[in-house]
Amino acid sequence: MRFLVTGGAGFIGSAVCRHLASDCSNFVLNVDVLTYAGNLSSLKSISDNPNYAFEKADICDGDKIAELLRRYNIDIIMHLAAESHVDRSIDGPGAFIETNIVGTYKILNAARGYYEGLEGDKRNKFRFHHVSTDEVFGDLPFDSGIFTEQTPYSPSSPYSASKAASDHLVRAWGETYGLPVVLSNCSNNYGPFQFPEKLIPLIILNALTGLRLPVYGKGENVRDWLHVEDHAKALVLVAAFGAIGNSYNVGGNAERKNIDVVKTICSLLDKKTPLADGSKYSKLITMEKDRPGHDLRYAIDASKLKKELKFSQKEKAVKEKETEFTDYKKKHSELPELLRKAIKSAEHEGIAIIERDAKVKMNLLKKEVESSQKANDLKIKSLQGTIAKQEIQIVKLSGQLEKALQQAQSLALKAIEGSANAESFSAIKAIAMEQAKNVNKSK
Repeated sequence: MRFLVTGGAGFIGSAVCRHLASDCSNFVLNVDVLTYAGNLSSLKSISDNPNYAFEKADICDGDKIAELLRRYNIDIIMHLAAESHVDRSIDGPGAFIETNIVGTYKILNAARGYYEGLEGDKRNKFRFHHVSTDEVFGDLPFDSGIFTEQTPYSPSSPYSASKAASDHLVRAWGETYGLPVVLSNCSNNYGPFQFPEKLIPLIILNALTGLRLPVYGKGENVRDWLHVEDHAKALVLVAAFGAIGNSYNVGGNAERKNIDVVKTICSLLDKKTPLADGSKYSKLITMEKDRPGHDLRYAIDASKLKKELKFSQKEKAVKEKETEFTDYKKKHSELPELLRKAIKSAEHEGIAIIERDAKVKMNLLKKEVESSQKANDLKIKSLQGTIAKQEIQIVKLSGQLEKALQQAQSLALKAIEGSANAESFSAIKAIAMEQAKNVNKSK
């Protein structure tokens, strides 16, 4: 099968590419625009494989995506490209709207055009797999409740709202245009090559460099943790064998409070890389003000995936996954430089996000100004019309005044010619002047 993976240089996307390329019967085209979270070094193990190729492209460039689909003769699209960090979506939602909603719309249109040109077996096996998140469902109370594929959508953040919108677009393209789509919604991932803005790598890197370990609120928010390599395996199953029009939840069945995850990491680091002064890494834990709209709890019911597609997890729960921290220990000497580069990259992308949001705001302001100008123009035209009418009326009234004065003069002349006495002349003059006053009043 020939796969196109969007966002293939990202954390989950790179795991999918590595998993697919390990099977020589597959061909994998990785399409990524390489934002701050894109990391081609995560693909070094397959970069020279004959069944792997990379193309730098933006999913918002529909024409480019359509050209790549044709050139590489793609069978399955796995759409993972997305802005995914909740904190960033709160600070700069514009980039999330652009990538997650507009980008999905663009690639759906490209996929539709490509699909409609396919014939026979090639058309029958084509699929569009949209990869999403459990955050579209909102949150759960601290009880035994769990997200299923039938759970209503109730997003809490700009990120989850943008992903919910993209999910709806994919379903609409399936229903309206007959595009063969499948969807999946996953729980929190962890594993190698995750960008250090997410909880687990952030805590590990901060601890090893002596920085504070930030935890929102009381740290009681619960997440269901899924190893990225298990997730990659599940995604390929959904893409290749999932029922058309269906969605599949992918979870790790490993619920943990955030504070417990942080304490587990501290405990493991105490064993693997003890501090020189003999103190505990937990001393670095810092409780911070909770973020807006912070979901309480996520929990995934992945029974449909396991039953229909025979999915089974390979990796152990997060508290037992000590090998993840051994890898960080080996690279301990490189961490300050890696962290510096990551921060610099994140700052650069942050500036780009701010600029994009500023442009969006400027465009809105321009539209408001143009709208106001149009309204003002209409008011001005209306006033000009009123003034023109008044000028016409003035001309008419001036004519009436002139006529009245002429009549008065005529009457006066007749009176004089008729040798009227002074009293009758005064009366005629008074009548004429009164007519003139009336005209002036109406004016």
